[in-house]
Amino acid sequence: MSPAARVVLVVVAFAAMVGFAVMLARLTLEPSAASEHLTHSNLRPGDSIRDYLAQSAFRDTVKQLGGNIVLGVPFGLLLPVLFPRARGLVRVVLVTALVMILVELTQGALVTGRAFDVDDVLLNCTGALLGYLLLGRRLGRYVHPRRRHWWHRFTRPRTADE
Repeated sequence: MSPAARVVLVVVAFAAMVGFAVMLARLTLEPSAASEHLTHSNLRPGDSIRDYLAQSAFRDTVKQLGGNIVLGVPFGLLLPVLFPRARGLVRVVLVTALVMILVELTQGALVTGRAFDVDDVLLNCTGALLGYLLLGRRLGRYVHPRRRHWWHRFTRPRTADE
């Protein structure tokens, strides 16, 4: 890949990440006075997920669970392209978890009608994991191929019969 094409892809990924950040802020940090009486913090993993699965409104269940998973996918796709050191399954999930914990803490502390929910963080991380496994890993390697380091000169290439 030419350096110019690599720069273009990184700039497009950066623009997509900025757009995603704006959308994330609008979805998660806008007050919801109508749901203020319904909100409660959840610090026990799985509680909110069980509650959503137990409710009779299937559409709301898909909206809550699926929406949180989809919200994490851009992290898995864009982080490996923007930050070569963030490549790797564990790193992508850790960065996603840190960002989403900050979002949830901000929601719980400052936003009317919103609360901290550990299950949202888990679902977002699941989305990042899916995005990374489905396409992010390949995109990251395509834009930032593995470098051949100076010490590789001293290793011999493997043959087919080894």
